[in-house]
Amino acid sequence: MSTQDNSPRSPYGGGAQGYKTEVRFGERPNGQAGGSADMSGQALAAADLVKDTTTAAFSADVIRESRNQPVLVDFWAPWCGPCKQLTPSLEKAVRKARGAVKLVKMNIDEHPTIAGQLGIQSIPAVIAFRDGQPVDGFMGAIPESQVRDFIAKLGGNAAGAGIEEALAAAAEAREQGDAGSAREIYSAVLAEAPDNVEALAGLADLLLEAGKIDEASALVDGVAADKAGQPAIAAVRARISMARQVKELGDPAELERRLAANPKDHQARFDLAMVQNAVGRREEAADNLLAIVKADRSWKDDGARAQLLQFFEAWGAADEATLSARRKLSSLLFS
Repeated sequence: MSTQDNSPRSPYGGGAQGYKTEVRFGERPNGQAGGSADMSGQALAAADLVKDTTTAAFSADVIRESRNQPVLVDFWAPWCGPCKQLTPSLEKAVRKARGAVKLVKMNIDEHPTIAGQLGIQSIPAVIAFRDGQPVDGFMGAIPESQVRDFIAKLGGNAAGAGIEEALAAAAEAREQGDAGSAREIYSAVLAEAPDNVEALAGLADLLLEAGKIDEASALVDGVAADKAGQPAIAAVRARISMARQVKELGDPAELERRLAANPKDHQARFDLAMVQNAVGRREEAADNLLAIVKADRSWKDDGARAQLLQFFEAWGAADEATLSARRKLSSLLFS
């Protein structure tokens, strides 16, 4: 039995460095029991912001309710020590947000189905739902300051409305292919809020798309220590790492010829997946890695699955390719 490494990772990109705060399903450390903090003594209005749910009630408590405001789902278990570390911070931050978000807790020992469908393999795991869909999340008992930042990003506030509007404009410019305008907006946001994670990640991502890998890397390396593990920054780091790997890969046409000659050439399939991802063919990249996972989990110590998880982190939680591939991976691992 072993715990995860010291850097909580997110199925939706991110985590916090320097904390031993994540355990695998089925790992029950000796002497650990309980998971959620007792809510007795809280006012009814505050208690309404935090509740436990079941598989049967998930649709009403999370999917339907997330159409009114974001809902955080805390996947925990009674034997999980890091869950006990995280839950009080979650509850405190949610109540301080005064209705901007709600918290729903799900005991995966009693109700494992939803966690399995989402491909969650480590707890604590927190997934944010908005408008009936998972949009963001993190794994591990991250510091309370990062919990507050995560909730603020989801719920928004009046003071940050101008910045939020600017970030939305930058995202729209990127969608329309206007990288120059998006770059100017992100730079303007950073002039007012130098530690704004979304602007930092957005600008770094644009630099990366322009082939300026070293500049993008320097930007994320300069992020303050308490922000460095946040999902958006972790996602850019993952993309930078993959961009550097792709430089060393061969001609995709030759890789495809090798696969045609020998479908069991896992290295050729793996390298082709890396190239496909680099040029935006995410579904094909994911399918090639999933094919390796299905054929031989032992190949390179389950290296195909590890790379797929890195893709998820880089693509982001709400990306269609992430959602589709996560469902397929879950089916392979848990069926």
